[in-house]
Amino acid sequence: MLATIIKQTIRDTHHLTRKMPCFMSQPKKQPYIVSWSGGKDSCLALTRAIQAFGTPQFLLNMLTENAERSRSHGLRKTVIQAQADALGVSILFYSATWDDYENTFITALQGLKNKGIEMGVFGDMKIENRPGWIAHRQWAEHVCHQAKIMVHEPLWDDTEERLLTDFWASRIKAKIISVKANLLDKKYLGESLTPALVDEFIQQGIHPLGETGEYHTVVFDSPLFSYPLDLRHGECILREGYRYLDVEKI
Repeated sequence: MLATIIKQTIRDTHHLTRKMPCFMSQPKKQPYIVSWSGGKDSCLALTRAIQAFGTPQFLLNMLTENAERSRSHGLRKTVIQAQADALGVSILFYSATWDDYENTFITALQGLKNKGIEMGVFGDMKIENRPGWIAHRQWAEHVCHQAKIMVHEPLWDDTEERLLTDFWASRIKAKIISVKANLLDKKYLGESLTPALVDEFIQQGIHPLGETGEYHTVVFDSPLFSYPLDLRHGECILREGYRYLDVEKI
C-alpha cells in the first residue's frame, strides 16, 4: 500500500531536528513571491522553492472582501498572519470578490514586479485522468504573464505517490479544516493528516491529496516554522456544500 511506503519514509527521517536540511548546492537567489493558501500544497511548494531559490521576499494571500478570512480556505486572517510570523516571511494581503479576484491578483503582481519581484510560485498539482485540471496552471501562467514575471510550479510534474512521500519526509504537519459534505464525514474535521488517514481516504475513493476539492488543510508546523502554532477548534458550519471547521490561534 501507498501508506506503507510513506511510513518507511517517516522512519528514515525521524532523526532530523527542527531545521531546514542541508543541500549539496546553494540555492540560486531569485526574488520571488509564493501564493500562500495556508494549506499543505502551498507549504510543500514553499519548501521546494526555498531549496531551489532561497527565501521568498513575500507570501501573497487573497482575502474575502471584508478582509477577515482567506478566500481559498476560509481561514482567519490572524491564522495566516501567524503562519507567516512563524515562517519569518512577510505576507501581503489583498481583498477581492470572486468576480474581481483575477484583476486584483494581477494588480498585486504588477506592483510587486515594480519592487523587483521576478517570479511567482504556486502549489498547483497535475491530476491524472483530469486533463481539464491544467486550467489551474494556465491561470497562474496567465496572471504572471500579465505582470511580466516568471511562473514556477514546483509540484506540477510529480506523481501523487512522490508528492505524498515528499510531504511526509518534509515533516509538514497539517489539520483538515474543510471537507466536501457529500464525500467525507465531518468527523475528519480537526484531524491531523497522517499516512493512516490518507490510506483511509484512498479506500473510500477519495483523492489522497484532496486535489479535487475533497478536503482542505491548515499547516500548523513545519521545519520552516520557528515554532508550531497552537490552534483552537471552533464551530463547524455548512456552507456551499462544504463543512468548515473554524480555527484560531491561541
